[in-house]
Amino acid sequence: MAHEHHHNEESSLKGRILLIAAAAVLLTAAIIVEHKTSLAVWQLLLIYLIPYLLVGFGTLKEAVEGILHGEVFGEDFLMTIATLGALCIGFLPGAETAFPEAVFVMLFFQVGELFEEYAEGRSRDSIKHLMDIRPDYANAERDGKVEMIGPEQVAIGETIVVRPGERVPLDGVIIEGATTVDTKALTGESAPRELSEGDEILSGCVNLSGVVRVRTTKDFGGSTVSKVIELVENAGERKSRSEAFITRFARIYTPVVVLAAVALAAVPTLLGGSFATWLYRALMFLVVSCPCALVISVPLTFFGGIGGASRRGILVKGASYMDTLSKLDTVVFDKTGTLTYGQFAVEAVHPESCDERQLLHLAAHVEHYSTHPVAAALRDAFPDEATDGCSVGEVEEIAGQGIRARVEGDIVCVGNARMMETVGAAWHDCHLTGTVIHVAINGEYAGHIVINDRIKPDSAAAIAELTQLGVTCSVMLTGDREEVAADVAGKLALSEYHAGLLPDGKVAEVERLLTSKRAGSTLAFVGDGINDAPVLALADVGIAMGGLGSDAAIEAADVVIMDDKPSKVALAIRIARRTIRIARQNVIFAIGVKIAVLLLAAFGIASMWMAVFADVGVTVLAVLNAIRALRV
Repeated sequence: MAHEHHHNEESSLKGRILLIAAAAVLLTAAIIVEHKTSLAVWQLLLIYLIPYLLVGFGTLKEAVEGILHGEVFGEDFLMTIATLGALCIGFLPGAETAFPEAVFVMLFFQVGELFEEYAEGRSRDSIKHLMDIRPDYANAERDGKVEMIGPEQVAIGETIVVRPGERVPLDGVIIEGATTVDTKALTGESAPRELSEGDEILSGCVNLSGVVRVRTTKDFGGSTVSKVIELVENAGERKSRSEAFITRFARIYTPVVVLAAVALAAVPTLLGGSFATWLYRALMFLVVSCPCALVISVPLTFFGGIGGASRRGILVKGASYMDTLSKLDTVVFDKTGTLTYGQFAVEAVHPESCDERQLLHLAAHVEHYSTHPVAAALRDAFPDEATDGCSVGEVEEIAGQGIRARVEGDIVCVGNARMMETVGAAWHDCHLTGTVIHVAINGEYAGHIVINDRIKPDSAAAIAELTQLGVTCSVMLTGDREEVAADVAGKLALSEYHAGLLPDGKVAEVERLLTSKRAGSTLAFVGDGINDAPVLALADVGIAMGGLGSDAAIEAADVVIMDDKPSKVALAIRIARRTIRIARQNVIFAIGVKIAVLLLAAFGIASMWMAVFADVGVTVLAVLNAIRALRV
């Protein structure tokens, strides 16, 4: 279906080019005939009507349909009355013909339409890769056989097989096999990811190497691929303030211009001027005043900005959020899962009566059967514990303290300070930040291990980049303990932080920041969890971490970062500001040129050729400038 649509677009573009080329050849022939012969005015009109109708029939048809539907003052209407008026000038007493100018205006108008169509195609191509991530089929295991079926037919909990080169059809967890996947279409990152048994795999990724069996965790409608496509398809429906202003401006501007042109033709004539002269000037006035440069280029700029952002793994749900992103002065971050991974990991090991490896070895063995996240971090830090042959027995969990077990004949206790007091192991309080796990061997203190939530590698760089971009206030909100929050805030050089917050506490803090921010600026909240959804909706712009974020957070957000990198917030601001800058350049350039030529036309200095440039030429240049929004 998508291929057929793309083929139709290419055919339409080629057909328009051939039409313009044929009309240009016929116009050239008509000009030669006019200069080589002495035909009557009506005969010349017939010759020029051939290229005029060939290239202008579509515009004439659109103008008539607009009138029938009550939408009179459109660009097609302006072009129609301007060119038909130019064709009629030659029949006025003492007036020179303007047949070539009339045909050329219509011809060049179609050139402008061609550039617009080409630019829109480029913009759509920039997000077409997101449409291409829609999987065509799924290999489902049913009754001992693998069946190729539509992904929408696979239920949650079923097992699917993904072979090398295939696109992952549904979100799930790998239950057998290992592979590398290309996530570029989702995250904008070119480096492939390695996945193995137990890892989550997202729909839309391309399997590069091994065969994997996946247990689906979502149906097709709820999978990442469907949500991404829905976000992109709906993005164009929300207009930015600039875009909405241009639309309203054109509706008011066009009828005013038509009335001004009528006055320009009528008033000087009533005062004794030449009707042909002032009609010609009024027609030039109409050609120049056509607002297509603004109406076309500004929305196209925003569409290009959204497309360019999507190529970098940033999904902006509407052009209105480009305006908001460009004015950010305050950025508020959730901590866990946003600035940090939200996963415990061993940060430091401090042995006393044994070496570092031995301390990790004992802690990992004792915590082998625990499902606590801390236990998982210890096992990850010493992956050899499952194969080193140590005997572990008499495992006993002591509520509120830790775990005791016999390892190779020694009684090993792994737990908190209370457990050390219970077994009589003396240790020194070193005021460490994070979760401190103490280890004692046969009642003697062996050392401690510090476990912390790992800060994402680019979090510090993200805060620094935001500061460089003029964001004056970077805030972290977390439900974590004061000392943990203070440690993270210090490492990242945040402006301020607030710890121990429940969801309603986060809402209260964001409301306070919204009322205290400076006039004209905006506030963004960046989060990933279900408890962040209310704050994401409250902020001027909500930014969700889409790779690991909850469905509720992604739904409530206005911008989704597909690879969970905080540094993409700064990139989103850069893209938004560049998009707004290009749109403003187009507005200033178009209005400036039009005003200049309108004044020249009113005083009879401008020619129809200058009028053509002021309309179609400016439109072409504005559209070419708008295409730059794609390059990020």
